[in-house]
Amino acid sequence: MCKPSGGDVMGIGTKLGQRVRQWLEEDASNPQLPRALANRLIDALGSEDWLKAPIRDLCSQPLLQEGLRGSGTRQESALTSLRQQLGRTYAPAVLAELLDLLAAASGIEDTSETPIARPSSQPARPAEQGSRQRAWQKWRTALAQLRPLLLAMAPGIALAAVSALVFAWVAGELDKKLFDAWGWSGGLVLVLILGFAQLLRQGLQKGLKKRCSWGLDTEQALLTSEDWRWCVAPWIHERNQEAALNLVVLLLVLGGATAPLKDVVFRYVLTALATMIPAVWVANRWQLQRQWNGAVGPISALISLAAALSLLHGKPLGFATPLLTLPAWVLLLVYGALQLNWQLAKSTSGQNTKPMRRLLTSQWTWGLVFGMGWAVVTWVMELLKSTGA
Repeated sequence: MCKPSGGDVMGIGTKLGQRVRQWLEEDASNPQLPRALANRLIDALGSEDWLKAPIRDLCSQPLLQEGLRGSGTRQESALTSLRQQLGRTYAPAVLAELLDLLAAASGIEDTSETPIARPSSQPARPAEQGSRQRAWQKWRTALAQLRPLLLAMAPGIALAAVSALVFAWVAGELDKKLFDAWGWSGGLVLVLILGFAQLLRQGLQKGLKKRCSWGLDTEQALLTSEDWRWCVAPWIHERNQEAALNLVVLLLVLGGATAPLKDVVFRYVLTALATMIPAVWVANRWQLQRQWNGAVGPISALISLAAALSLLHGKPLGFATPLLTLPAWVLLLVYGALQLNWQLAKSTSGQNTKPMRRLLTSQWTWGLVFGMGWAVVTWVMELLKSTGA
């Protein structure tokens, strides 16, 4: 790995910032998306590996776009907050280059006292302490990025939460005027709606010359103009084979549900949103190109909920079908194996990411976490209720 050394390194940040400014001036109408901007800067770095990770980190900051393209007090405020955040994260040598990059790219010099961690004159710490310090530094960096990323995601999350109420109201009206009279369960109607949405997508896809994606990906999750994808993503599957599998599994899990359609739809949308939020945040934190869509999050949560409750209660729980009752743990293993095969498959975009990172950016994984967590909460509440009685 290349390390900073003398005069050869001085000015790297300024040179990179000048290039960013030039790119912005050449294409002022097209925003530089975080991953694309990071890739261009890293290409410009060449062999200076020591700055690659900080550059990716900087480009992933939602405040960067406002600091580069904003104006007036909003731009200055974004730059000040970003500089303070970087000052709490990086060592002086790295921080100096990042601040030079920001100044050259924005054209605004840093006139404030940005907190910079000065080198310590104390002797080097043992290897174990150094390892703990690096681990703590990673956690500090992650926590420092949590707030700005969530703020950038907030409009899409809010829109999806509001849309859940709208979808639930529409489902309630349809249930009263149509499906309730037919005696159809809410789970069956939800499966039919998802199947119809998939057929509609296929029909529209064939009529378009250019392939159109309705899912939510890493970069779109931070763009206000793409907030509608947070609402649409749970209803559409990009892959037809995954859509077929999810519809069959959802029919097994919810086919006999007695809850009203509006409750089924409301819980479905909120569960899909709850599994998307951490997956989107982790993907943006690590700058991984991922896409989220379909029913995988809610299905994973429902199956893991039943399997965990079965384990905690010490008795088998399953999903009834006309022929047999399928144990929850069997469905958990079969569906989990198929999802693992899809989630751990190498990305077609050429990203060579670690398996654990691919899993932590998957709705399936977070569905497992939320389902098991809810099972524990339910079990504890039952214990408290029985103790109180």
